[in-house]
Amino acid sequence: MRHLPVLFSAALMMASTATAAPHVVASVVPIHSIVAAVMGDKGSPELLLKGSMSEHRAVFTPDQIATLGTADLVFIVGHGLEAKLAQISGSEAVNGKTFIQLSDAPGIIKLPVREGGAWEPDDDEPAPAAGSEAEGVLAFDPHIWLDPENAKAMAREVAVDLGKADPENAAAYAANALAFAAETDKTSAAIAAELAPDKGKPFIVFHDAYHYFEKRFGLTGVGSISDVSAQAPSAERLGQVRDKIIAARATCVFREPQFDDKFVQAVIEGTGAREGVLDPLGAGLTPGPKAYDQLIGNLAESLKGCLGG
Repeated sequence: MRHLPVLFSAALMMASTATAAPHVVASVVPIHSIVAAVMGDKGSPELLLKGSMSEHRAVFTPDQIATLGTADLVFIVGHGLEAKLAQISGSEAVNGKTFIQLSDAPGIIKLPVREGGAWEPDDDEPAPAAGSEAEGVLAFDPHIWLDPENAKAMAREVAVDLGKADPENAAAYAANALAFAAETDKTSAAIAAELAPDKGKPFIVFHDAYHYFEKRFGLTGVGSISDVSAQAPSAERLGQVRDKIIAARATCVFREPQFDDKFVQAVIEGTGAREGVLDPLGAGLTPGPKAYDQLIGNLAESLKGCLGG
């Protein structure tokens, strides 16, 4: 894995690992949950993006930037996911710190950005600013945590990084990563059984965030209102999505709590498609070690509720 360097504070270097766990920050709820599970009772990570803030559009406050500057380890997905966060990585505002990108972890499955039909952005949609991290979205779909196998790979990497920062507790971190993997396997098996009857039922999502989940569980997403980086859709794209709903006889169109549902209402009117809600970030969950399994379980429940309704 290509690591991005992290500069540790002098205070941490002088402190005993027995008395002070690393100060750890994680970007979004699912990553925070994985890190919290690996840390266990050795410490608690701090969550940067709280509530219904979009990972793609988040703008950071001075207090949040200060938190990044005092952290020993900062875990992010990277490669276009937290676009605004990438812009301040390595800056003086965060003491020159750059962050550990978990999308670089060994064993991560990476899927391409989908194109063709309703997946393909049209010419009217705004392009990412030149030189921005959002350009990295084009390399692969950054919503990697929605494949549970990727979550397990990230947990292993978090354990390695925590073990380097806190060698005294390295064995505990490794054991916690194994426990996380075992629990995630149980949840994945339950989801696979729950969604098995709904394979082949076409649906539309708000933005193209669910490729990993669909592929892992054999689901049939056929288009998205917005693209992989949640750019506002053009009128032309909305027309394409509406046509796709009708042609594919899509059962459901899913909105997200992070975004206005006006676009969903526009495309489903008169089509007979039902409206559902999917939350890829876990905005309504209590952050912590159980949030990841709750997040993917809630996705399954929402899909089942609409597709089987």
